[in-house]
Amino acid sequence: MTLRIDKGLIAEQNDKLLADVQQDYDALGAKLARQDIDIEAITAQAEAFQIAVPSWGAGTGGTRFARFPGQGEPRNIFEKLQDCAVINDLSQCTERVSPHFPWDKVDDFTELKGVSDNLNLKWDSINSNTFQDQPGQEHSYKYGSLSNTSQASRELAIEHNIDCIKWGQILGSKVLTVWVGDGSNHPGQSHFQHAFERYLESMKKIYAALPSDWELHIEHKMFEPAFYSTVIQDWGSNILAAMELGEQAKSLVDLGHHAPNVNIEMIVSRLIQFKKLGGFHFNDSKYGDDDLDSGSLHPYQQFLIFNELVDAEYRKQEGFKPNYMLDQSHNVTDPIESLMNSAASVQRSYVNALLVNRVALSEYQQNNDALMASNTLKNAFNTDVSPILAMARVRKGGAIDPIATYRASGYRAAVAEKRPNSGGSGSGIV
Repeated sequence: MTLRIDKGLIAEQNDKLLADVQQDYDALGAKLARQDIDIEAITAQAEAFQIAVPSWGAGTGGTRFARFPGQGEPRNIFEKLQDCAVINDLSQCTERVSPHFPWDKVDDFTELKGVSDNLNLKWDSINSNTFQDQPGQEHSYKYGSLSNTSQASRELAIEHNIDCIKWGQILGSKVLTVWVGDGSNHPGQSHFQHAFERYLESMKKIYAALPSDWELHIEHKMFEPAFYSTVIQDWGSNILAAMELGEQAKSLVDLGHHAPNVNIEMIVSRLIQFKKLGGFHFNDSKYGDDDLDSGSLHPYQQFLIFNELVDAEYRKQEGFKPNYMLDQSHNVTDPIESLMNSAASVQRSYVNALLVNRVALSEYQQNNDALMASNTLKNAFNTDVSPILAMARVRKGGAIDPIATYRASGYRAAVAEKRPNSGGSGSGIV
């Protein structure tokens, strides 16, 4: 039996807040009108905004030291979809789910597609996993997968990625995302060039299996589990690989996979310029790939990234159609609440970026007026667009206050009765 948030409860909770939201919305509308901005046009764009949630994000994460299972964790992809449906019912901007195989592998993918259809969910990018050995696996990934010195291990990883494409076709996805943990932990352990050559050779075989209407997204990461060198360690290696493979290969940007203080928004601009921006994994980071809730630490950086994205929309940049997805780990919070919070945070950055006066910004940039150019961005960022986000949700049948409505529903306690804690991780995360 599928549990959902009762629509009557959503309406009841909204009724308590709607008058105040309308008043705030009207006031913001008047303020924006003085800047020649139509609030209804901005709200329509907010309603259209979508960001995918990761299937594994519905479970509790962990660290290398410990994992503390949460109440009512989903134990399989079907239960993850139930939680993802609740997130979308309340937020109305997360209609797509990104699965991870083999964590989410099932015997009948047609059945899985039917379940997602019934929940009004669509499938986003397919994520392969060649960074863990699975039970009974014949050839190990201990020393890498697509760049392993063992041809047998490489072939196994290639086969898995091609299987992911086949499963994704059944589900209706059109993107394969590949991240590998390949690298080395000691100087001299690996020949840098030969490892990259083996990686490219393997990726070309995967690319050859790609349907003509699909994209292959390459994800880079600075470190872990390879702490000395990583085969695809930054956007430079990423875009080089994407260019080597072909037009359907693009670079994916995970906000937590960069060195501290890296100018991520400039990287985004470069990838847009060369038609190689595939998409994003949104999260936040303090030290290194913390996978914290999106916008929890660096909301202005997130806004600046969206400034580049909205600028590309504004200029109708050729080949610009990135995928947006959350990718974060929840160790001490309810995953549903964190994912709703993060989705709203990313949506907020998008809406704020829509408010940038691009004509004025361009003039300030042309005249080298650094202060006013910066202030133009800050004026948009500092505008509280909460009434727009709330109105966009309520008009689509979502909740004005998603977390309050979720807590009022008692959903977590209800699913806990049906999902006894096994101590394992249905998310696939160790």
